Amino acid sequence: MSPAQHAGPFSALGLPARPGITDDEVRAAWRRVAAATHPDRADGGDPARFAAAAAAYTALRTRYGRGEALAGPGQPAVPAPARRGWVNASPARLLARARHGRPARLALRLAAVAAVSAAALLVAAGAPATPALIIGAFTWLMLTAGQDLAPPS
Repeated sequence: MSPAQHAGPFSALGLPARPGITDDEVRAAWRRVAAATHPDRADGGDPARFAAAAAAYTALRTRYGRGEALAGPGQPAVPAPARRGWVNASPARLLARARHGRPARLALRLAAVAAVSAAALLVAAGAPATPALIIGAFTWLMLTAGQDLAPPS
């Protein structure tokens, strides 16, 4: 591993390792290093440094990539937020949210899932697609039912 690769993607492009670096700054640094080190240059360039700069540009060209590089190895760029919403709510809280939300629409969604599941069992009881159809219906319910619940209190 070359020193530029070992030091990190920011130093390979000659950039300071700080938040707030823009896409344009990364692109300009990449072009500057690529022009100076490209193997097709008359003097042969510096293929190792060019490869390190190309890898660094690939890592840093997006805001997400820069965040990952700033976080360091093995650490997420942004801590994962605690899961909120109706998925982790207690049953009593879910019932309260359903009661104060749109209970009729939620009941229609539940009826649609029950109808699709029953139809899948009746029509294709032994077919391999039956579980997929039922799981698809329940997935749709999980993804859309939150619209019919009252906001958490």
